Amino acid sequence: MCWYCGAPVTDEEPIGRSLRCPECGRDLRVCRHCRFYLPGARSGCGEPGAEPPQDKERGNFCDWFSLDPRFRKAAAGPGRERDSAVSAKSAFEDLFK
Repeated sequence: MCWYCGAPVTDEEPIGRSLRCPECGRDLRVCRHCRFYLPGARSGCGEPGAEPPQDKERGNFCDWFSLDPRFRKAAAGPGRERDSAVSAKSAFEDLFK
């Protein structure tokens, strides 16, 4: 699943730097999709030899990148949750027009 929209990542390894999610258009080769991504770690990366980029949500050239298998299935991401909240708010406001 894309970390942002929740769409499953169906592209085969290796994930190229230019690949984007077909649903939301976000980069797929990002730290948040990597199996070494550790948000609580000092650099956000569990691979000691890696030099992780500052922005964990943008495409990068990390040699250690390996897609985390949990992103192969669909789930709800923050982008999809935000979209449903916006549409719910819009529907609520339409009640009072």
